[in-house]
Amino acid sequence: MPQRKTKKPPSNAPQGIFDKIPNIKIQDLVFDPEYLWIIACLLFIGEIIINVFIINRVKYTEIDWEAYMSEVEGVVNGTYDYLLLKGGTGPLVYPAGFVYIYMAFYYITDKGTDIRLAQYLFGVLYLATLPLVFRIFQKTKKVPPYVMFFVCCASYRIHSIYVLRLFNDPVAMFFFYLATNFFIDRSWNWGCFWFSIAVSVKMNVLLFSPALLLLLLTEFGFWRTIPRLAICAIVQVVLAIPFLLENPVGYILRAFELSRQFFYIWTVNWRCLPEEIFLNRYFQASLLALHIILIVLFTLRRWNRRSGGLQALLPNPSLPERSVLDANYIVKTLYTSNFIGIAFSRTLHTQFYVWYFHTLPYLLWCTDLISPVRLLILGLIELCWNTYPSTSGSSATLHVCHFILLVGLWLKKDYVKVTDAPKDKGKEI
Repeated sequence: MPQRKTKKPPSNAPQGIFDKIPNIKIQDLVFDPEYLWIIACLLFIGEIIINVFIINRVKYTEIDWEAYMSEVEGVVNGTYDYLLLKGGTGPLVYPAGFVYIYMAFYYITDKGTDIRLAQYLFGVLYLATLPLVFRIFQKTKKVPPYVMFFVCCASYRIHSIYVLRLFNDPVAMFFFYLATNFFIDRSWNWGCFWFSIAVSVKMNVLLFSPALLLLLLTEFGFWRTIPRLAICAIVQVVLAIPFLLENPVGYILRAFELSRQFFYIWTVNWRCLPEEIFLNRYFQASLLALHIILIVLFTLRRWNRRSGGLQALLPNPSLPERSVLDANYIVKTLYTSNFIGIAFSRTLHTQFYVWYFHTLPYLLWCTDLISPVRLLILGLIELCWNTYPSTSGSSATLHVCHFILLVGLWLKKDYVKVTDAPKDKGKEI
């Protein structure tokens, strides 16, 4: 009997992402950002093994976990006055979201005594963060897949911060990366909600806020930005209600304290200076001034290159629709804002590395630096953060790397999609 011939699909039929796998070449897997997800999946599986190995084989070192537990235990026992909440390292200086999350850890880990379980919880947090980070890389398509190895397996310090130290910084950054994924999907309300949750865990997330404000103004204009800012504010107020009712001034002073001094012994970035300069208020004020100046310059000359300049962001009821921002514009603006804050920070402690570790590859590949130099900077920054205690050489090297990256970001002018609806016209940033 004659065999029935099967119809071949037309050559112009749409292909799914898995249909392309048999045609992928090795060089594509290594260099083509389109296939980053394949390497990311393999690395994710490897990270499960690595984290289990570290938790079971590397000694846990107590730093802040017991202090966190003491601080939230005060709330468990009925104390809502922030001025009375403290732990082994001093007073509670984190907003209300931190209290609720670590209170959950307190109950799950038998009042904080089951350290191994706490480590596994932070292992899960680390593994939950990776897909959010990978998805941002996949959406922006700037970073080649081979760089993902440096995002995962190559950093001992990052693994230590998560599963050997149990700091709250990774918790805050998880919610920030979750918010960023909503931003690039243009779910701005949900993005603002999760961004505010991140701020409620630790205030370092506010370093992204100048960029977020500009993005909201660019996307929505003045009046339609106000409801998104209201979301951020309402989240903070609702979370803080028990503490605001007890002592509103005490809560604001402690949870959002900006004036506290840091110990010179812990600094990663300013060991190259004498301690008296490090503690000098004029030096710290100068760093803040430089931070503000750089934010203003990037806002005027790099982030906001739309016709009309800043005036185009002011109230104008005749503009119901604003602009559509692409993923690279959103991510680069947010990440650069945070990086500027870190570069001019009055101190960086070991756990602060997680504030920008997962953003560094993207920022480096946003510059015109050649790939060997990019990788060298990644390696040197990792080396600086792994030098404990820090030295004059390690902190100076860190500043040099930050300076090169900052200059590279300033010199690079990208063309990204920033369009006034309904037109589709590229704008330079």
